[in-house]
Amino acid sequence: MASAATAAGAPPGPAAPRGRKGVTGTRRTVAALFLLPALVLLGALVVYPIGYSVIRSFFNAGGDGFTGVDNYKTLFTDDGIRTALKNNVIWVVFAPTVSTALGLIFAVLTERVRWGTAFKLVVFMPMAISMLAAGIIFRLVYDQDPHKGVANAVWVGVHDTFAQSSAFPKAHPGRESPLVAQGGGFITKATVHAGQPVTLPLVGVAPDQMPGGAKRAVAARPEPGKITGTTWQDFTRGKGVGRLGAPDPSELGYAGMRIEAVKDGKVVAATEAAGDGTFTLPASADGARLRLPAGNFREPYNGVEWLGPALVTPAVIGAYVWMWAGFAMVLIAAGLAGVPRELLEAARVDGANEWQVFRKVTVPLLAPVLAVVTVTLMINVLKVFDLVYIIAPGSSQDDANVLALELYRKGFAENQPGVASAIAVLLLVLVIPVMAFNIRRLRREVRR
Repeated sequence: MASAATAAGAPPGPAAPRGRKGVTGTRRTVAALFLLPALVLLGALVVYPIGYSVIRSFFNAGGDGFTGVDNYKTLFTDDGIRTALKNNVIWVVFAPTVSTALGLIFAVLTERVRWGTAFKLVVFMPMAISMLAAGIIFRLVYDQDPHKGVANAVWVGVHDTFAQSSAFPKAHPGRESPLVAQGGGFITKATVHAGQPVTLPLVGVAPDQMPGGAKRAVAARPEPGKITGTTWQDFTRGKGVGRLGAPDPSELGYAGMRIEAVKDGKVVAATEAAGDGTFTLPASADGARLRLPAGNFREPYNGVEWLGPALVTPAVIGAYVWMWAGFAMVLIAAGLAGVPRELLEAARVDGANEWQVFRKVTVPLLAPVLAVVTVTLMINVLKVFDLVYIIAPGSSQDDANVLALELYRKGFAENQPGVASAIAVLLLVLVIPVMAFNIRRLRREVRR
Protein backbone atom coordinates (compact mmCIF):
# COMPACT_ATOMS: atom_id res chain seq x y z
CA MET A 1 0.00 0.00 0.00
CA ALA A 2 2.88 2.33 0.75
CA SER A 3 4.18 1.73 -2.76
CA ALA A 4 0.80 2.49 -4.22
CA ALA A 5 0.47 5.66 -2.25
CA THR A 6 3.87 6.82 -3.37
CA ALA A 7 3.06 6.00 -6.94
CA ALA A 8 -0.15 7.98 -6.63
CA GLY A 9 1.84 11.12 -5.75
CA ALA A 10 1.25 11.13 -1.99
CA PRO A 11 4.03 12.87 -0.03
CA PRO A 12 6.40 10.52 1.73
CA GLY A 13 6.19 10.24 5.52
CA PRO A 14 8.75 11.83 7.93
CA ALA A 15 12.14 10.11 8.21
CA ALA A 16 12.77 8.07 11.27
CA PRO A 17 14.63 10.15 13.92
CA ARG A 18 18.26 9.24 14.50
CA GLY A 19 19.19 8.03 17.94
CA ARG A 20 20.66 10.40 20.50
CA LYS A 21 23.72 8.23 20.82
CA GLY A 22 24.53 8.70 17.17
CA VAL A 23 24.26 12.50 17.36
CA THR A 24 26.36 12.67 20.53
CA GLY A 25 28.99 10.42 19.00
CA THR A 26 29.19 12.60 15.90
CA ARG A 27 29.60 15.77 17.96
CA ARG A 28 32.33 14.19 20.02
CA THR A 29 34.14 13.08 16.91
CA VAL A 30 33.97 16.58 15.40
CA ALA A 31 35.14 18.13 18.70
CA ALA A 32 38.01 15.63 18.91
CA LEU A 33 39.08 16.45 15.35
CA PHE A 34 39.15 20.17 16.14
CA LEU A 35 41.08 19.59 19.36
CA LEU A 36 43.52 17.11 17.86
CA PRO A 37 46.06 19.69 16.50
CA ALA A 38 46.09 21.52 19.83
CA LEU A 39 46.47 18.24 21.73
CA VAL A 40 49.35 17.18 19.49
CA LEU A 41 51.12 20.51 20.07
CA LEU A 42 50.41 20.33 23.81
CA GLY A 43 51.84 16.83 23.95
CA ALA A 44 54.91 17.73 21.90
CA LEU A 45 55.68 21.02 23.64
CA VAL A 46 54.52 20.35 27.21
CA VAL A 47 53.75 16.75 28.10
CA TYR A 48 56.73 15.14 26.36
CA PRO A 49 59.34 17.59 27.78
CA ILE A 50 57.91 17.18 31.28
CA GLY A 51 57.93 13.39 31.00
CA TYR A 52 61.43 13.34 29.53
CA SER A 53 62.75 15.67 32.25
CA VAL A 54 61.28 13.46 34.98
CA ILE A 55 62.89 10.35 33.47
CA ARG A 56 66.20 12.10 32.74
CA SER A 57 66.45 13.30 36.34
CA PHE A 58 67.09 9.68 37.43
CA PHE A 59 70.12 9.21 35.17
CA ASN A 60 73.73 10.36 35.27
CA ALA A 61 75.36 13.06 33.13
CA GLY A 62 75.87 10.70 30.20
CA GLY A 63 72.29 9.42 30.35
CA ASP A 64 73.42 5.77 30.35
CA GLY A 65 73.51 5.08 34.07
CA PHE A 66 70.55 4.98 36.45
CA THR A 67 71.36 6.98 39.61
CA GLY A 68 68.07 6.79 41.47
CA VAL A 69 67.43 9.85 43.61
CA ASP A 70 71.07 10.99 43.71
CA ASN A 71 70.31 14.01 41.53
CA TYR A 72 67.53 15.00 43.92
CA LYS A 73 69.90 14.65 46.88
CA THR A 74 72.20 17.10 45.10
CA LEU A 75 69.43 19.70 45.21
CA PHE A 76 69.84 19.93 48.97
CA THR A 77 73.62 19.46 49.26
CA ASP A 78 74.99 21.63 46.44
CA ASP A 79 75.84 25.15 47.71
CA GLY A 80 74.83 26.82 44.45
CA ILE A 81 71.40 25.17 44.41
CA ARG A 82 70.80 25.96 48.08
CA THR A 83 71.64 29.63 47.43
CA ALA A 84 69.24 29.56 44.48
CA LEU A 85 66.48 28.09 46.68
CA LYS A 86 67.04 30.77 49.30
CA ASN A 87 66.95 33.53 46.68
CA ASN A 88 63.79 32.07 45.12
CA VAL A 89 62.10 32.30 48.51
CA ILE A 90 63.14 35.97 48.73
CA TRP A 91 61.82 36.56 45.21
CA VAL A 92 58.47 34.86 45.91
CA VAL A 93 57.95 36.78 49.14
CA PHE A 94 59.00 40.28 48.10
CA ALA A 95 58.69 40.74 44.33
CA PRO A 96 54.94 39.92 43.97
CA THR A 97 54.09 41.70 47.22
CA VAL A 98 55.87 44.93 46.34
CA SER A 99 54.62 44.90 42.74
CA THR A 100 51.02 44.34 43.85
CA ALA A 101 51.25 46.97 46.59
CA LEU A 102 52.63 49.57 44.19
CA GLY A 103 50.01 48.63 41.60
CA LEU A 104 47.27 49.11 44.19
CA ILE A 105 48.65 52.48 45.29
CA PHE A 106 49.02 53.71 41.71
CA ALA A 107 45.53 52.52 40.76
CA VAL A 108 43.86 54.19 43.74
CA LEU A 109 45.80 57.46 43.69
CA THR A 110 45.45 58.03 39.94
CA GLU A 111 41.71 57.40 39.94
CA ARG A 112 40.82 60.98 40.83
CA VAL A 113 43.53 63.01 39.12
CA ARG A 114 43.09 64.52 35.69
CA TRP A 115 46.39 63.16 34.35
CA GLY A 116 45.81 59.67 35.77
CA THR A 117 45.57 58.02 32.35
CA ALA A 118 48.89 59.48 31.23
CA PHE A 119 50.53 58.36 34.47
CA LYS A 120 49.18 54.83 34.06
CA LEU A 121 50.51 54.75 30.51
CA VAL A 122 53.99 55.73 31.71
CA VAL A 123 53.94 53.13 34.51
CA PHE A 124 52.72 50.42 32.14
CA MET A 125 55.26 51.22 29.40
CA PRO A 126 58.03 48.97 30.83
CA MET A 127 55.79 45.98 30.06
CA ALA A 128 56.47 46.69 26.38
CA ILE A 129 60.21 46.20 26.98
CA SER A 130 61.69 42.72 26.87
CA MET A 131 63.45 41.28 29.90
CA LEU A 132 66.70 41.40 27.94
CA ALA A 133 66.38 45.14 27.26
CA ALA A 134 65.30 45.83 30.85
CA GLY A 135 68.31 43.90 32.12
CA ILE A 136 70.69 45.94 29.98
CA ILE A 137 69.04 49.18 31.12
CA PHE A 138 69.37 48.32 34.80
CA ARG A 139 72.89 47.00 34.39
CA LEU A 140 73.73 50.58 33.41
CA VAL A 141 71.50 52.10 36.10
CA TYR A 142 73.36 50.14 38.79
CA ASP A 143 76.84 50.86 37.42
CA GLN A 144 79.33 51.56 40.21
CA ASP A 145 80.73 54.68 38.51
CA PRO A 146 78.53 57.67 39.49
CA HIS A 147 79.28 59.21 36.10
CA LYS A 148 77.56 56.25 34.40
CA GLY A 149 75.11 54.72 36.87
CA VAL A 150 71.99 56.77 37.62
CA ALA A 151 71.42 55.11 41.00
CA ASN A 152 74.89 55.97 42.28
CA ALA A 153 74.79 59.43 40.72
CA VAL A 154 71.70 60.23 42.79
CA TRP A 155 73.08 58.52 45.89
CA VAL A 156 76.43 60.30 45.70
CA GLY A 157 74.68 63.63 45.09
CA VAL A 158 72.57 63.21 48.23
CA HIS A 159 75.57 62.03 50.26
CA ASP A 160 77.79 64.91 49.18
CA THR A 161 75.05 67.38 50.05
CA PHE A 162 75.38 66.44 53.73
CA ALA A 163 78.99 65.15 53.86
CA GLN A 164 81.31 66.76 51.36
CA SER A 165 84.02 64.44 50.08
CA SER A 166 87.68 65.39 50.39
CA ALA A 167 89.33 67.26 47.53
CA PHE A 168 92.79 65.87 48.40
CA PRO A 169 92.55 62.06 48.34
CA LYS A 170 95.91 61.62 46.60
CA ALA A 171 97.85 64.36 48.40
CA HIS A 172 101.06 63.31 50.18
CA PRO A 173 104.37 64.85 51.33
CA GLY A 174 107.00 65.45 48.68
CA ARG A 175 110.79 65.68 48.87
CA GLU A 176 112.37 67.14 52.00
CA SER A 177 108.95 67.54 53.59
CA PRO A 178 108.53 68.47 57.26
CA LEU A 179 105.62 66.00 57.43
CA VAL A 180 105.52 62.28 58.23
CA ALA A 181 102.63 59.82 57.89
CA GLN A 182 100.42 59.10 60.91
CA GLY A 183 97.10 57.20 61.02
CA GLY A 184 96.05 57.96 57.46
CA GLY A 185 97.06 61.61 57.78
CA PHE A 186 100.31 63.50 58.27
CA ILE A 187 101.99 65.30 61.19
CA THR A 188 104.99 67.59 61.51
CA LYS A 189 108.25 66.03 62.61
CA ALA A 190 108.97 68.86 65.04
CA THR A 191 106.91 71.11 67.28
CA VAL A 192 105.93 74.60 66.15
CA HIS A 193 106.25 77.89 67.97
CA ALA A 194 104.48 81.23 67.90
CA GLY A 195 105.93 83.87 65.63
CA GLN A 196 107.60 81.32 63.34
CA PRO A 197 105.65 80.65 60.09
CA VAL A 198 105.16 76.98 59.26
CA THR A 199 105.23 75.44 55.79
CA LEU A 200 103.18 72.31 55.08
CA PRO A 201 103.85 71.47 51.41
CA LEU A 202 102.13 68.53 49.72
CA VAL A 203 102.03 67.05 46.23
CA GLY A 204 99.85 64.61 44.33
CA VAL A 205 96.69 66.57 43.45
CA ALA A 206 96.06 67.14 39.75
CA PRO A 207 95.49 70.81 38.84
CA ASP A 208 91.97 70.09 37.56
CA GLN A 209 91.12 68.38 40.86
CA MET A 210 91.98 71.32 43.09
CA PRO A 211 89.07 72.88 45.03
CA GLY A 212 87.12 75.62 43.29
CA GLY A 213 88.11 78.14 45.96
CA ALA A 214 91.86 77.53 45.59
CA LYS A 215 93.93 80.68 45.00
CA ARG A 216 97.58 81.40 44.38
CA ALA A 217 99.54 80.25 47.41
CA VAL A 218 101.33 82.89 49.48
CA ALA A 219 103.83 82.66 52.31
CA ALA A 220 102.26 83.28 55.72
CA ARG A 221 103.36 86.30 57.73
CA PRO A 222 104.46 85.85 61.34
CA GLU A 223 102.07 87.09 64.03
CA PRO A 224 103.08 87.54 67.66
CA GLY A 225 101.54 84.93 69.96
CA LYS A 226 100.04 82.93 67.07
CA ILE A 227 100.98 80.03 64.84
CA THR A 228 100.78 80.91 61.15
CA GLY A 229 101.60 78.86 58.11
CA THR A 230 100.79 77.78 54.58
CA THR A 231 99.73 74.45 53.09
CA TRP A 232 99.88 74.26 49.32
CA GLN A 233 100.61 72.19 46.22
CA ASP A 234 104.42 72.38 46.12
CA PHE A 235 104.86 71.39 42.49
CA THR A 236 108.51 71.94 41.54
CA ARG A 237 109.45 70.72 38.06
CA GLY A 238 113.19 70.65 38.55
CA LYS A 239 116.31 72.63 39.26
CA GLY A 240 115.92 76.26 38.40
CA VAL A 241 112.12 75.97 37.95
CA GLY A 242 110.36 76.91 41.16
CA ARG A 243 111.55 76.75 44.76
CA LEU A 244 111.16 73.56 46.78
CA GLY A 245 109.50 74.18 50.13
CA ALA A 246 108.30 77.71 49.34
CA PRO A 247 105.17 78.93 47.51
CA ASP A 248 105.71 79.91 43.87
CA PRO A 249 103.42 82.19 41.84
CA SER A 250 102.10 79.24 39.80
CA GLU A 251 101.24 77.09 42.83
CA LEU A 252 97.82 76.91 44.50
CA GLY A 253 96.89 76.73 48.16
CA TYR A 254 94.98 73.80 49.65
CA ALA A 255 91.75 75.66 50.32
CA GLY A 256 89.73 74.05 53.12
CA MET A 257 92.54 71.80 54.40
CA ARG A 258 91.97 71.09 58.11
CA ILE A 259 94.95 71.63 60.41
CA GLU A 260 95.02 70.44 64.03
CA ALA A 261 97.49 71.31 66.80
CA VAL A 262 98.25 68.20 68.88
CA LYS A 263 99.83 68.06 72.34
CA ASP A 264 100.21 64.80 74.22
CA GLY A 265 97.82 63.10 71.78
CA LYS A 266 95.08 65.70 72.31
CA VAL A 267 93.87 68.34 69.85
CA VAL A 268 94.30 71.73 71.49
CA ALA A 269 93.38 73.90 68.48
CA ALA A 270 92.14 73.46 64.91
CA THR A 271 91.47 75.57 61.83
CA GLU A 272 91.00 75.39 58.07
CA ALA A 273 93.25 76.84 55.41
CA ALA A 274 92.07 79.83 53.41
CA GLY A 275 91.91 79.88 49.63
CA ASP A 276 95.57 80.82 49.38
CA GLY A 277 96.55 78.01 51.77
CA THR A 278 97.34 80.23 54.76
CA PHE A 279 96.10 79.42 58.25
CA THR A 280 96.31 80.83 61.79
CA LEU A 281 96.18 79.01 65.13
CA PRO A 282 95.87 80.60 68.59
CA ALA A 283 98.59 80.77 71.22
CA SER A 284 97.41 77.46 72.70
CA ALA A 285 99.04 75.72 69.73
CA ASP A 286 102.51 76.91 70.77
CA GLY A 287 104.76 73.92 71.30
CA ALA A 288 102.37 71.50 69.56
CA ARG A 289 102.85 69.41 66.45
CA LEU A 290 100.59 70.24 63.51
CA ARG A 291 98.55 67.39 62.07
CA LEU A 292 96.68 67.10 58.80
CA PRO A 293 94.02 64.54 59.83
CA ALA A 294 93.03 61.56 57.70
CA GLY A 295 89.69 63.19 56.87
CA ASN A 296 91.53 65.51 54.48
CA PHE A 297 92.66 62.56 52.38
CA ARG A 298 89.77 60.14 52.32
CA GLU A 299 88.74 58.85 48.92
CA PRO A 300 85.69 60.52 47.34
CA TYR A 301 82.45 58.75 48.16
CA ASN A 302 81.73 56.40 45.27
CA GLY A 303 78.19 55.36 46.13
CA VAL A 304 76.70 51.97 46.94
CA GLU A 305 77.84 48.71 45.41
CA TRP A 306 74.38 47.84 44.09
CA LEU A 307 75.59 44.76 42.24
CA GLY A 308 77.84 43.54 45.03
CA PRO A 309 77.14 40.31 46.95
CA ALA A 310 75.01 42.01 49.62
CA LEU A 311 72.60 44.02 47.43
CA VAL A 312 72.53 42.26 44.08
CA THR A 313 69.29 40.32 44.75
CA PRO A 314 67.32 43.37 46.00
CA ALA A 315 68.69 45.34 43.03
CA VAL A 316 67.45 42.77 40.51
CA ILE A 317 64.09 42.58 42.30
CA GLY A 318 63.88 46.37 41.93
CA ALA A 319 64.25 45.99 38.16
CA TYR A 320 61.51 43.34 38.15
CA VAL A 321 59.16 45.58 40.15
CA TRP A 322 59.82 48.43 37.71
CA MET A 323 58.58 46.19 34.91
CA TRP A 324 55.63 44.47 36.55
CA ALA A 325 54.13 47.14 38.80
CA GLY A 326 52.34 48.50 35.70
CA PHE A 327 50.84 45.08 35.00
CA ALA A 328 49.49 44.92 38.56
CA MET A 329 48.21 48.49 38.33
CA VAL A 330 46.19 47.85 35.14
CA LEU A 331 44.48 44.73 36.53
CA ILE A 332 43.73 46.37 39.87
CA ALA A 333 42.43 49.51 38.13
CA ALA A 334 40.06 47.30 36.12
CA GLY A 335 38.83 45.72 39.35
CA LEU A 336 38.52 49.13 40.97
CA ALA A 337 36.28 50.30 38.14
CA GLY A 338 33.79 47.58 39.14
CA VAL A 339 33.64 48.57 42.81
CA PRO A 340 30.19 50.03 43.64
CA ARG A 341 30.66 53.74 44.29
CA GLU A 342 27.67 53.86 46.61
CA LEU A 343 29.53 51.69 49.11
CA LEU A 344 32.45 54.11 49.20
CA GLU A 345 30.13 57.10 49.53
CA ALA A 346 28.16 55.36 52.28
CA ALA A 347 31.37 54.81 54.24
CA ARG A 348 32.28 58.48 53.88
CA VAL A 349 28.81 59.56 54.97
CA ASP A 350 29.19 57.36 58.05
CA GLY A 351 32.27 59.38 59.01
CA ALA A 352 35.09 57.24 57.67
CA ASN A 353 38.17 59.11 56.48
CA GLU A 354 39.93 58.25 53.22
CA TRP A 355 42.42 55.89 54.88
CA GLN A 356 39.60 53.98 56.58
CA VAL A 357 37.64 53.81 53.32
CA PHE A 358 40.71 52.45 51.56
CA ARG A 359 41.61 49.92 54.26
CA LYS A 360 38.14 48.68 55.25
CA VAL A 361 36.15 49.02 52.03
CA THR A 362 38.33 49.30 48.94
CA VAL A 363 40.92 46.65 49.80
CA PRO A 364 38.37 43.99 50.92
CA LEU A 365 36.34 44.53 47.75
CA LEU A 366 39.52 44.21 45.66
CA ALA A 367 40.74 41.14 47.53
CA PRO A 368 39.92 38.68 44.69
CA VAL A 369 41.77 40.81 42.14
CA LEU A 370 44.72 41.31 44.47
CA ALA A 371 44.92 37.57 45.05
CA VAL A 372 44.90 36.79 41.32
CA VAL A 373 47.59 39.41 40.61
CA THR A 374 49.80 38.24 43.48
CA VAL A 375 49.52 34.55 42.58
CA THR A 376 50.16 35.26 38.90
CA LEU A 377 53.31 37.18 39.80
CA MET A 378 54.39 34.40 42.15
CA ILE A 379 54.25 31.93 39.27
CA ASN A 380 56.18 34.38 37.14
CA VAL A 381 58.99 34.99 39.63
CA LEU A 382 59.53 31.27 40.22
CA LYS A 383 60.74 31.11 36.61
CA VAL A 384 62.75 34.35 36.56
CA PHE A 385 66.01 33.90 34.69
CA ASP A 386 66.96 36.58 32.20
CA LEU A 387 66.99 39.58 34.56
CA VAL A 388 69.32 37.80 36.97
CA TYR A 389 71.54 36.49 34.19
CA ILE A 390 71.97 39.92 32.57
CA ILE A 391 72.05 42.31 35.54
CA ALA A 392 74.20 40.34 38.00
CA PRO A 393 77.90 40.54 37.05
CA GLY A 394 80.02 37.42 37.06
CA SER A 395 81.60 38.34 40.39
CA SER A 396 78.26 38.27 42.22
CA GLN A 397 76.14 36.01 40.02
CA ASP A 398 76.55 33.18 42.52
CA ASP A 399 75.03 35.41 45.20
CA ALA A 400 72.09 36.36 42.94
CA ASN A 401 71.51 32.81 41.74
CA VAL A 402 67.95 31.49 41.28
CA LEU A 403 66.64 28.06 40.32
CA ALA A 404 66.05 28.84 36.65
CA LEU A 405 69.57 30.27 36.30
CA GLU A 406 71.07 27.32 38.16
CA LEU A 407 69.16 24.97 35.83
CA TYR A 408 70.82 26.70 32.86
CA ARG A 409 74.25 26.59 34.45
CA LYS A 410 74.03 22.92 35.43
CA GLY A 411 72.63 21.86 32.07
CA PHE A 412 74.86 23.85 29.74
CA ALA A 413 77.86 25.31 31.57
CA GLU A 414 78.63 22.38 33.89
CA ASN A 415 77.27 19.55 31.69
CA GLN A 416 75.09 17.97 34.38
CA PRO A 417 71.78 17.40 32.56
CA GLY A 418 70.58 14.96 35.22
CA VAL A 419 70.85 17.58 37.97
CA ALA A 420 69.37 20.21 35.63
CA SER A 421 66.38 17.93 34.98
CA ALA A 422 65.93 17.47 38.74
CA ILE A 423 65.88 21.27 39.17
CA ALA A 424 63.27 21.49 36.39
CA VAL A 425 61.11 18.93 38.19
CA LEU A 426 61.51 20.85 41.45
CA LEU A 427 60.39 24.04 39.71
CA LEU A 428 57.35 22.20 38.34
CA VAL A 429 56.49 20.91 41.81
CA LEU A 430 56.78 24.42 43.24
CA VAL A 431 54.65 25.98 40.50
CA ILE A 432 51.82 23.39 40.50
CA PRO A 433 50.27 24.34 43.91
CA VAL A 434 50.31 28.03 43.03
CA MET A 435 48.73 27.34 39.63
CA ALA A 436 46.10 25.10 41.20
CA PHE A 437 45.22 27.82 43.71
CA ASN A 438 44.93 30.38 40.91
CA ILE A 439 42.74 28.12 38.75
CA ARG A 440 40.47 27.32 41.68
CA ARG A 441 40.04 30.99 42.47
CA LEU A 442 39.30 31.84 38.83
CA ARG A 443 36.64 29.13 38.67
CA ARG A 444 35.11 30.43 41.86
CA GLU A 445 34.91 33.89 40.35
CA VAL A 446 33.25 32.51 37.18
CA ARG A 447 30.58 30.77 39.26
CA ARG A 448 29.70 34.02 40.95
